[in-house]
Amino acid sequence: MAGRTAATARRLRLAAELRKLRERAGLTATEAAAAVGTSSGQLSNVETARFGVSADRVRAMAHAYSCCDQALVDALAGMAGDRTKGWWELYRDVLPPGLLDLSELEHHAGALRTAYTAHMPGLLQTADHARVVFRQVVPELSPPEIEHRVSHRIKRQEVLYRADPTPYRTIVHEAALRMEFGGRQVARQQLDHVLRMAELDHVQVLVIPFAVGAFPGSGQSIGYASGPVPQLDTVHLDQSHGPVLLDAESQLAKYRTLLDRMEATALGAEKSREFIRTLLRNL
Repeated sequence: MAGRTAATARRLRLAAELRKLRERAGLTATEAAAAVGTSSGQLSNVETARFGVSADRVRAMAHAYSCCDQALVDALAGMAGDRTKGWWELYRDVLPPGLLDLSELEHHAGALRTAYTAHMPGLLQTADHARVVFRQVVPELSPPEIEHRVSHRIKRQEVLYRADPTPYRTIVHEAALRMEFGGRQVARQQLDHVLRMAELDHVQVLVIPFAVGAFPGSGQSIGYASGPVPQLDTVHLDQSHGPVLLDAESQLAKYRTLLDRMEATALGAEKSREFIRTLLRNL
């Protein structure tokens, strides 16, 4: 077991899931440690993400805990076996940890769903639009800090461009589409970019017009990242103090339902593209 100086959200999630498996098996930490051939102290370090854990040890723990969900065991072993450092590590000294956790979450997600009412989706923002957004951060960011955040946001978008792109479906309210961040020229370039991305097979942009009126989830920015199995899905809420990640089963169910209802309220994909085209022509 290897020690880590800073546990990422992904490592913390693995540790939490292993603890859940033990607790569901009705084993104390001492009993579980004996069953897998380690000490209770080492097991505690694994369950708190102070130590990393190998894929083989994860499988041994799952067997000791009588876990019969092979898909979940395989997914957890995959999380443990992936020791590669992602591109986001280059930003560790210049950005808040929460933004790096978000990058890692998106990188590993099997599919992404988001919903925005006042902002463009981060994965669809142009650099000029993002730069305007970060200039409004309180407390104010320095020019270098702004550029670090802009480059990080654009780098996150690689999940939509790689050889095996991540399926992405986003709900955008008309208010976000009409806001002229950075003036008309920047706004036109932003709308044009969203429209071009919406034409991709793996990207779906669904618009909720003003005419809809009230709808579930209004006022929230929501992200939903699908894991290799549903138990490892994660909800991302975008707050002014940084990203908040949720993974309790009840929370996952709540936000799946909320996104489903928001999508039912929105225009279909083709009507949404035509809606954006109309806004672009009139801008």
